[in-house]
Order: sequence, then structure tokens, then C-alpha cells
Amino acid sequence: MTTLLLALLGFALLDSLDVLLVAAMTAVIYDARLARKSPLPGGLAFLLGVFAMTTAFGVLTVLGVSFLADHFDLTVTPTMRYRAELIIGITLIIVALLPSSQREVPPWAVRLRRNPLLLLGVGVLIGLAQAPTAVPYVAGLAMIVAHQPLPPWWPLIVIGYCLFALIPPIVVLTMGTRTSTASRRRYLALVRFVTRYGPVAVRAVFIVAGVILVIDAGIHHRYLL
Repeated sequence: MTTLLLALLGFALLDSLDVLLVAAMTAVIYDARLARKSPLPGGLAFLLGVFAMTTAFGVLTVLGVSFLADHFDLTVTPTMRYRAELIIGITLIIVALLPSSQREVPPWAVRLRRNPLLLLGVGVLIGLAQAPTAVPYVAGLAMIVAHQPLPPWWPLIVIGYCLFALIPPIVVLTMGTRTSTASRRRYLALVRFVTRYGPVAVRAVFIVAGVILVIDAGIHHRYLL
């Protein structure tokens, strides 16, 4: 169980370095300042939407796979485990080597970002788009499903993962509400740091984690045939 939690913590750390969410939160704060309003309602609504959708996706995925395993007599064999390990490792390496693309906040999100209720919907849509394509999150869910029997408190693990992954935008929102000059400098420095070094750090960790998984699968190659 300790190994599972540590692995999920590492995956959540990777997910937290999402430049798109930080950029969206920065846009919400900027718009709120232009309108001389507090960024808290819009920012919290956006984060709630992302959190609700990613958590729902995780819970439903684990429940769905567990249902199939229970009703169709599916068991996670060493062959399935190490094949999945090999596939995930190769996927991580490929994703890390793909050319970087700067994902921008969609234009429709920019037009709607001053309305908290609409920002809630924007967060839901972004969470819906990101959850199935977030390699660390999907890998973490696969590890939870593979841990049989499932721990009785596994939904709390999914909730904690999704909360941890939102720490950077939460910190950006918190710092963005400060009005002092020093706070604004720290806020801008944090945004620049995440934007500049976040993607590089994710690539590096993806490669290291991918290589480790491929090597481990290679060591147990007898189960791959």
C-alpha cells in the first residue's frame, strides 16, 4: 500500500504541473483586476468544475473496471500487469519526446471567464477533456484497479489525488488576491516559473519513469510472452 501511495503522489505531482490550468487561472485573475472585482468567485468556480469532473472520471473508471472484473471473472495476472507496465512505460517516453505545444485557453473560455457560473462550466469541460488524456492520472487509476482487493477508502485516494493536482492553480489564485507590491512580484515569479520549467520537469520525469517501467518489464520478460 505504501508503494501505491508513493507512486500516486508522484503522478499527482506531475499532473499538478499543468500549464493550461495555471494560464487559465492567471487569465481569470487578470480579468477580475480589470473589472476591479475579486478573482475568488470565478477562480473557485473554475477549480470546482475541474475538480468535480476529474474526480468523477476517476471514481467511475475504478468502479467500471471493478464491475467488469467482478462480473466477468477478470483477474489481473502477472502477464497483464507487466504488459500494461511496458505499454505505460513506452507511452510515457513517447509523450516526453513529442514536440511541445503551447496550449492556450480556448477563445470561448476567454469570453466567458468573468461569469462564475459559466466558469464552473468551463472547468467541467476542461476537466472532461483532460482527465482521459492525462497519462499520469490514467496510470494512477490503473494502479488503484490493479491493487486487489481495493482498499475500502480508495475514493478518498482519488479525491486526494485530484486536490493535490490542483495545488499550483490554487496557490496562484491565493497569491493573485493579494494587493501588495511584494505579493504581486511573488505571484508573477510563480507564474513564470511554472510556465517556464513545468513542461521541462514533466518531460524529464516522464522519461525517467518510462525507462524504469520498461526496464522492470524487461526484467520480468518471461511474463510478456
